[in-house]
Amino acid sequence: MKVYKIACIPGDGIGKEVVPAGQQVLQALAATQDFGFDFTSFGWGGDWFRQHGVMMPDDGLDTLRGMDAILFGSAGDPHIPDHITLWGLRLKICQGFDQYANVRPTRILPGIDGPLKRCAPEQLDWVIVRENSEGEYSGVGGRAHQGHPIEVATDVSMMTRAGVERIMRYAFKLAQSRPRKLLTVVTKSNAQRHAMVMWDEIALQISKEFPDVTWDKELVDACTARMVNRPATLDTIVATNLHADILSDLAAALAGSLGIAPTGNIDPERRYPSMFEPIHGSAFDIMGKGLANPVGTFWSCVMLLEHLGENAAAERLMQAIEAVTANPALHTRDLGGSATTAQVTQAVCERVGAESEPARQAA
Repeated sequence: MKVYKIACIPGDGIGKEVVPAGQQVLQALAATQDFGFDFTSFGWGGDWFRQHGVMMPDDGLDTLRGMDAILFGSAGDPHIPDHITLWGLRLKICQGFDQYANVRPTRILPGIDGPLKRCAPEQLDWVIVRENSEGEYSGVGGRAHQGHPIEVATDVSMMTRAGVERIMRYAFKLAQSRPRKLLTVVTKSNAQRHAMVMWDEIALQISKEFPDVTWDKELVDACTARMVNRPATLDTIVATNLHADILSDLAAALAGSLGIAPTGNIDPERRYPSMFEPIHGSAFDIMGKGLANPVGTFWSCVMLLEHLGENAAAERLMQAIEAVTANPALHTRDLGGSATTAQVTQAVCERVGAESEPARQAA
């Protein structure tokens, strides 16, 4: 039997609740499949920083290198500066393993009441591809003359031709694989006249490799309005690190809640393990109260299974998630309900088992 090695990094805040919930659901699913999981948990994050002065060990990447995938919770602690928590853990893994494609699917799941009154569920079905290795989050910059009137601070948005070509090619391939074969390239080349102009030029160049993909270009500010006013005109979206970060949060809110939104940090060449996580952050205000919505983690587990090539199992888990969200009694507080993390987790586990029963009987 195939056994997948999964690194589990709960991180901070509600990550410590939703990652174990994700493990529980994956275990329940594996019990009905011909594969299994070998989970290894790592206590890296804010607590690790308080003990060791770093968010993860210096050899942490080497420890993770042999894993098949990583299930991540969140990075963020109110007692530690955000740039330390993010760069010391999540971004260290993303950049260290060159997970250059951040993929964020968004759609209105059954039973969830999205805030757009003129939008039917089938009209909001997007996937946002975020360049995940350079751009505005490249980490290039610095500060000088700190504490003096002439203090200066810079963050340089670095874009390379190789980096833009590979994310554009990934986005066009993804769009090509979806029924509508439609891609929107988000830009800001009217104001950012160097890197973003190159971004546009490379999009045109790569588009010629995919004649069956219909594509257009949209300024990032106009794209926010388009997502609200004309959601059905969008399908696959590709944007820079910062632009896609913002747009994907808007997308999740329009679909009903940040709590349901998944992410895959993908190394398409599979040189290193890819990492899967909900996008909701550490949410310290509800930590330990059993209020966290685990659906974003479960959907991230669907993406993890797809990445491993276990597509039938991924579809089974997604069907279980949709069956649970269709029941308002199982909505957590962010969706207007009162269900707990444990109740939603148990319901998905039970549904996974119920969904697999006909297959077991047939066998």
